[in-house]
Amino acid sequence: MAKRQSARELIERTLDPGSFTSWDTDPIDVRPGKGYAADLARARERSGCDESVLTGEGLLRGRRVAIVASEFTFLAGSIGAAAAERLVVAVERATEEGLPLLAAPASGGTRMQEGTLAFLAMVKISAAIAAHKAAGLSYLVYLRHPTTGGVLASWGSQGHVTVAEPGALIGFLGPRVYEALYGKEFPEGVQVAENLYRSGLVDAVLEAEHLPAIADRTLNVLLARPRSLADTPEPGQEHIPDIAAWDSIVRSRRPDRPGVRRLLRHAATDVVPLNGTGDGESDPGLLLALARFGKAPCVLLGQDRNRQSVEHPMGPAALREARRGMRIARELRLPLVTLIDTPGAALSKDAEERGMAGQIARCLAELVTLEAPTVSVLLGQGTGGGALALIPADRVICAQHAWLSPLPPEGASAIVHRTVDRAPLLAAEQGVRSVELRANGIVDRIVAEHDDAADEPEAFCRRLGAALEYELTILFHREQAARLRARHDRYRRLGL
Repeated sequence: MAKRQSARELIERTLDPGSFTSWDTDPIDVRPGKGYAADLARARERSGCDESVLTGEGLLRGRRVAIVASEFTFLAGSIGAAAAERLVVAVERATEEGLPLLAAPASGGTRMQEGTLAFLAMVKISAAIAAHKAAGLSYLVYLRHPTTGGVLASWGSQGHVTVAEPGALIGFLGPRVYEALYGKEFPEGVQVAENLYRSGLVDAVLEAEHLPAIADRTLNVLLARPRSLADTPEPGQEHIPDIAAWDSIVRSRRPDRPGVRRLLRHAATDVVPLNGTGDGESDPGLLLALARFGKAPCVLLGQDRNRQSVEHPMGPAALREARRGMRIARELRLPLVTLIDTPGAALSKDAEERGMAGQIARCLAELVTLEAPTVSVLLGQGTGGGALALIPADRVICAQHAWLSPLPPEGASAIVHRTVDRAPLLAAEQGVRSVELRANGIVDRIVAEHDDAADEPEAFCRRLGAALEYELTILFHREQAARLRARHDRYRRLGL
C-alpha cells in the first residue's frame, strides 16, 4: 500500500488546484478530563489539525462539491462529539446548498475516551446523510485505510457509489479488538478492500489518484439533464418484415449477438459500473451501472448474456442487485433502464432457498410503483420469471429478434405436447415475437436489425442508443402523476 495521505493532501489532489474552502470552525468544547486533554493536545500537534475530520467545499473539474475527510493521525481518525458535530454541520450545509457530497473516511471508529455519547453520535451522522439523500442529492464515498467500527457502520456505508483504497483494511470489528476478545487472530484476507469488492460490498478498488476521474464521471450522470424535446428528434420507425418466431429465437441465441456491454461501449458515455447488492452479494449475470445515452442520464440494469450459462444461471442475487439500482434511481430521481436478455433464471435448490420467487415479486412491485421514469429493453432472449422481473416500465423497446415467453419454447412444448420437437410451432402460437408484442400493447417501439444485430453490432447498438435517448427524454419532460397513471393503466388493461 502506498504511503497514507493526510486529509489535506487527499482534498488537494481530488479538488481543482486552489479551489478548496474550509467550512471548519473551532471544535465544540467536550470538557475533557486531564488525561484526555493531553491526548487532544498531542493529536493537534502531531496532525496539524484541530480535530479528526476536515470539511469544506471546492471545485471538482469545475463543478462545486462538498467534501468531508478523516485525518487518521488525529487519534486514529476517531469520532467524538466535536468531530461528529463538525461532520453533521457540513452534511447539513451541503444539503441546504444542494451540493453533491464526497466523503473520505479513515478511522478506527468511536472515540473511546468519550464513551457512549461518542458512540451514539453515529446516529445523528447517519440521520444527516439520510436527509441529504432524501433531498435527491448524491453521496459518494472513498473508503481509506483503515475504516472500521462505527464509522464504517454509519457514514462509511451509505454511499450511492462506494470506492475503496487498494489493500485498505475495512471492517466492522477491528482485528486488534477481535484478537483481544476471542484470543485468536481475525481470518486473513477478509477485511481488505479487494475482498469487499469480490463480495459485492464496494463498487471499485482504486488508488486515490483516480478519485477525481470516477467522481467526475459519476456526477456527469447524476447531475445531467436531457435535451429539450425540440432538440431530440424521434428515431424513424422502420418496417419490420414478417419473420417466423423460431427464426428470431435462433438469431437471439447467437453467441456473437451484441449484449449489454457492447451497447454501453458503442452507445453510452460516462459509464460508471457498480458492483453487487451492497449487502454482501453479487451475480455476474446482471450488470448495474450509471450511464448517459446522449444527454439523457440513467441507472441501468442489464442482464449480461455472456455471463449466464447452464452451469451459472442468473440467481436471486442478480435481482437483489437490480433492486439496489431501483433504490438508487428512486433516491437520486434518475430514470431507470432495464435490459432483458436471459435464457431464464436459476432453477435450483439454492435459488429456491434464497428466495428467487420472492425477488421476482419484489422487483415487479418496485417497478410498477417506482416514481422515476422507466424504460425496459428486450434485447435478446426473454425467458420466464427472470425476464418478467425487469419488464414493467413506462415505455418498452424491443430489438427486432428479441422475444418474451413464460418458458423457453422447448419447455413450453414439453408441457403442452410432451416433446420438445414442437417448439417452433408453439413459439408461433404464443405470440412471442416483437411485432406481436407491439400489437398486444406490451412493446412500444421496435428497433430494426439489418437483418441480424450480430452482423452489424455497432450500428445496431447506436440505433438502440438513439431510441433510448429519445424515450428517456420524452419521459423526463412528462408530468409525473400522468406518467404513473399511464403506467398503471398500461398493465391494468393488458389482455382486455
